[in-house]
Amino acid sequence: MCEDDNRVSDPRTDARTGLGRRALFVTGAAGALTLGGVSFASGAEGPTEDRTEGSTDRRTIRGTLPTGSPDFVYVPVEVPRGVRELHVAYTYERPSVPSGTVGNALDIGIFDERGTDLGGKGFRGWSGGARTEFFIRADDATPGYLPGPVRPGTWHIALGPYTVAPQGLAYEITVTLTYGEPGETVRPAYPPERVKGRGRGWYRGDCHLHSWYSDGRRTLAEIAAAARAAGLDFINSSEHNTQSAHAHWADLAGDDLLILLGEEVTTRNGHVVAVGTDPGTFIDWRYRARDNRFGKYARRIRSAGGLVVPAHPHATCIGCNWKFGFNEADVVEVWNGAYSAEDEVALADWDGMLVASVRDGRSWIPAMGNSDAHRDPDPVGTPQTVVHAEELSREAILQGLRAGRSYVAESKAVALTFTATGGRGEHAGIGERLHVDRDAPVTVRLEVTGAPRCTVRFVTDQGVLHTSAPVGVSGSGTVEWRTTAQYAAYVRAEVRHEVAAGALPGALAAFTNPIFLGR
Repeated sequence: MCEDDNRVSDPRTDARTGLGRRALFVTGAAGALTLGGVSFASGAEGPTEDRTEGSTDRRTIRGTLPTGSPDFVYVPVEVPRGVRELHVAYTYERPSVPSGTVGNALDIGIFDERGTDLGGKGFRGWSGGARTEFFIRADDATPGYLPGPVRPGTWHIALGPYTVAPQGLAYEITVTLTYGEPGETVRPAYPPERVKGRGRGWYRGDCHLHSWYSDGRRTLAEIAAAARAAGLDFINSSEHNTQSAHAHWADLAGDDLLILLGEEVTTRNGHVVAVGTDPGTFIDWRYRARDNRFGKYARRIRSAGGLVVPAHPHATCIGCNWKFGFNEADVVEVWNGAYSAEDEVALADWDGMLVASVRDGRSWIPAMGNSDAHRDPDPVGTPQTVVHAEELSREAILQGLRAGRSYVAESKAVALTFTATGGRGEHAGIGERLHVDRDAPVTVRLEVTGAPRCTVRFVTDQGVLHTSAPVGVSGSGTVEWRTTAQYAAYVRAEVRHEVAAGALPGALAAFTNPIFLGR
């Protein structure tokens, strides 16, 4: 074994920064920098044919990334023939920083000999900042990474300097190769796309969840158990920047739980959940809003059969706030986890989009809610989206979500029935249009259960036009309101918890997508 130190001055690497001047190129977002790498092809270890079964070689690479580094930095690794397992471990310094100044955070992943081009042809895994080491073999890999042969060629360790302290980000990477015959390549098995025997009805789901295949702490089995306990009928696999969990869900699906497959595409300018894509689909995340590439990858999600869902669009964490606009969105995640001020802003922003859609006569974007649960005590299914579908299948659930035939509830205890009727028997439900004349009378009706002492509000393009008295302690009640299409272009319902004092409304217990009124 030997060590390669990127802090040694040479034409590739500057001793003061650890960043060389060679091979700076743009992959989309922001630029990506390729550093001087490491080779296992020759050296003190001897020729490849002399390596014995189970023998190992190790190299250590050190460097320092300055503030203002590119979003992604690639470290090439020349992998020889005969490698059974590739193992990578890394550490980095976390110096103290003044209050209000970001410290160091360094993400990691890897691309194989097929390269690092956008689109992810060479993608083999990503763990972000959730792990300090990983391995890849033909028959197995660390969660977050894809098993498969360790083929010879130039692999690239991908570093993502999420934040860099003023002192710089000093890192150390140790690569270990184990030689020998590869194991048998794993054949992936995916969950079924339809639950038999479940016809038309309302189905509850949570489409934003994380396990130990990204930065969550729950196993897939624990998530499935929690989903069933929360009364869910479907969930969506949505790990950060990796599809590695897709092949591990099959045994956990059943006649009571549909498991959709997707990804949380975590860019530096916002996160988007791909819901219900084809098994094994990878969606690249290495771009910013200014690169004008999001549309391409939104279309990639749709071409794989999925929905494009901007997640927590007003979250305040670094890189979380949505900056790509909503032209490519199929649905927007308005409620994320425990209800907060961020969700209240997202709800108001979405309502503004509804107003613009009726004003301009263009299509509207439905809303949904998800838990974004990562670990205990994050509750799975709080909130949950309740969608009307023809059956419990991938196609039908996605169709219902896309059409906005859904509402969001804080738990399985809350159930809504929301309708609008005209004077001649016309009828419409959530996500539909009531075809009546502009001045024809319309009756809007909400039946609610599981919401004790909550208040019902009817919201239109003119604002909140009706607020009920609190529902009784039983949690069940019916609220009606009469209007016309001339007065309200759409009506949606909110169920709010009581608030102690002040002008702000209480937290949501549930809300619906709109019913549109008029021809």
